[in-house]
Amino acid sequence: MNLTTLIGVSDQTYQPTLSQLRAFVAVAECRHFGSAAACLNVRQPTLSQALASLESGLGVRLIERSTRRVLVTPAGEQLLGQAKSILDAADGFLASAAGVGDTLAGPLRLGIIPTVAPYVLPSFLPALHTHLPALVLHVVEDQTARLLDSLRTGSLDVAVLALPSDAAGTREIPLYTEEFVIAAPPGHEIAGRVDVDVAALDGMPLLLLDDGHCLRDQTLDLCRSVDARPLPGDTRATSLSTVVQCVAGGLGVTLVPETALPVETARANLETSRFADPAPGRTIGLVFRSTSAHVERYEALASLLADAAPTRG
Repeated sequence: MNLTTLIGVSDQTYQPTLSQLRAFVAVAECRHFGSAAACLNVRQPTLSQALASLESGLGVRLIERSTRRVLVTPAGEQLLGQAKSILDAADGFLASAAGVGDTLAGPLRLGIIPTVAPYVLPSFLPALHTHLPALVLHVVEDQTARLLDSLRTGSLDVAVLALPSDAAGTREIPLYTEEFVIAAPPGHEIAGRVDVDVAALDGMPLLLLDDGHCLRDQTLDLCRSVDARPLPGDTRATSLSTVVQCVAGGLGVTLVPETALPVETARANLETSRFADPAPGRTIGLVFRSTSAHVERYEALASLLADAAPTRG
């Protein structure tokens, strides 16, 4: 279902206005008419009328209203991403017409996975304030699947993920590639080595992040690629820092992305070892909707993110 299909069903002469689409998006995001009106700086009756006109013209209920809550209907959920894409394109057109198409300004909603956020943001945020002071950043840390869902629906503008994302309707800008490093407790037989074969993970007590984290999937895929079968365990953690602390406590070993090493080795008593070349690793990139009109500005953002990644020292 899309806007063209819906218009064909109801009134072929009807054309939604940008104000009507903004009203729909604001209510869908805020789930509250008063908050949505305040966000758009309009009166609530004006907002309600714009939304009602949109629904009437399309012949489709987008928002379900009650005295206690506001819900987005299934049809509304299906059309929300397209509405946001239209507004993205319109905003990009106006920015280009005003001669500020190469300046990243205003609000930007950035999603980022937990195994990147704590290690890149401390350097990225000061650089952002210096180079793009007009940007108003909102950060959402979450797992890959949920970030991609938010990107598709328009709740996020861009997301920092492990590539490839394999998400339809998106574009990717690679930021940096990093190796996986083995973290082990002091005195472990593998500690300090720089020539470890991936097959050496076979039979090791390998600690993993909880389900849903891409680093968990990447580690398991690496083990499967050499038919390695790490020892299963009952330890479950939702953060890499917790996993590393368990390693320092002698509960097993784990794989740590290279950019996380400066932070994690500074606050945990552990030793590291490296894989023999070619060392396994991952590529981190910036992902955004292919319909976005802000490609050049996202490229500027990507450059700052790439520079913020800790390098091997």
